[in-house]
Amino acid sequence: MDYDALSQTLDALCHDETDSVALMATVACELHTAHPLSDWTGFYRVVAPELLKIGPYQGGHGCLVIPFNRGVCGAAARTGQPQIVPDVELFPGHIACASSTRSELVLPVWNGAGRLLGVLDLDSDTEAAFDQTDADALTAIMARIFRDAE
Repeated sequence: MDYDALSQTLDALCHDETDSVALMATVACELHTAHPLSDWTGFYRVVAPELLKIGPYQGGHGCLVIPFNRGVCGAAARTGQPQIVPDVELFPGHIACASSTRSELVLPVWNGAGRLLGVLDLDSDTEAAFDQTDADALTAIMARIFRDAE
């Protein structure tokens, strides 16, 4: 995965944009196209205390609502830490939005003021599709893209 190229593309497309939904839509589209192992790429937005709802995504249908106390997305939102799950069958409380999902990477997405906007979720039908390199690169890109987001 060429994160430098993705970063440059997203910087160009998202320059001066502050609307979080517009940014999420653009990131989901570009990342889904760029990542060879992600078959579902998207965002869950914080819409109420302790509650995520589906945001812009690419791929099949996702779960519509995820509380912070359930699943990999909820764990990322609740802890504020990236969740790298090489085998979703081994993650306690995993929510199977798609039966084909074998591994997952979920990152909390913050704006520059420290407000949690949501989580970025990548699902793959391949076990161990994501690693720390993916998490680090995408965390840096998200911090920059969403810095001024509303």
